[in-house]
Amino acid sequence: MATVAARSRGRWTLRQREALAAYLFLLPWLVGLLVFVLGPVVASFLLAFTSWDLLNPPQWIGLGNFDKMFSGDKLFPISLYNTAYYTFISVPLHVVVALVLALALNLPLRGIRFFRTAFYVPSVTPAVANAILWLWIFQPEVGLLNVALGAFGVPPQRWLFEAELAKPSFIIMSMWASGGQMVIFLAGLQSIPEHLYEAASIDGAGAWRRFLHVTLPMLSPVIFFNLVIGLIGTFQVFSAAYIMTGGGPSYSTLFYVLYLYNNAFKFLQMGYASALAWVLFLIVLFFTLVQFLVAGRWVYYEGELKR
Repeated sequence: MATVAARSRGRWTLRQREALAAYLFLLPWLVGLLVFVLGPVVASFLLAFTSWDLLNPPQWIGLGNFDKMFSGDKLFPISLYNTAYYTFISVPLHVVVALVLALALNLPLRGIRFFRTAFYVPSVTPAVANAILWLWIFQPEVGLLNVALGAFGVPPQRWLFEAELAKPSFIIMSMWASGGQMVIFLAGLQSIPEHLYEAASIDGAGAWRRFLHVTLPMLSPVIFFNLVIGLIGTFQVFSAAYIMTGGGPSYSTLFYVLYLYNNAFKFLQMGYASALAWVLFLIVLFFTLVQFLVAGRWVYYEGELKR
């Protein structure tokens, strides 16, 4: 019995050592999570109820920031509208463009890997480089887009310098980065079992019906993933507007996160910026939950039993 107890203590000690080693390896990540993620989240929540200009101690004002946001701030609804306009148009377009590209690049053609790479590279190009490139493309006098349209008799447009065209210009520019979603769609297409297409063909289904009744249902989890990630990402659009327009002309590209940034680091209203951040979090959380609630009606997971 003594020998068995000694062995048990030895095994338990080994387990403790393994657990200690695991926690030591996890420690850098845990410290980073606490210091750089959870700490700022808690701090921003507390600051949302204060007035703080970074120079003087924070002053508790309760719900004053939120009262200002919903009753006295004229730029808050403008920034929210600009962001919603951009999000609810660009996200569906992104999904459609990425799916079409994936379908085209899934064909067994010679040199197809080159085109896959070519369409994917813009999605990993730095945001500043993208912005500078598109500033030249949208340039009213010598921009590439106006030169191309002029070949078809279309008069030059002011694009980023005209309020009515500024947001559509950003949506056009966002299509440049559809390669990331394209790769995900491409992986989804290549995971669809070939025998499903063969069975549909035997039943007399043409290419269009195979796409509707085989491809789309099997791709529904991928479509859902791209919609959720796209919505979260586009609600946080910032870099392009900050570099290219600064929110103009006439606040037409004053997106929500750009307005949040201006309040925090330009106007030094850190408390109000924190309140804006938490409102954005709640908005994104709401639309994400709505997508998850609706997903059960149209997202199909292979092997899942429907009751």
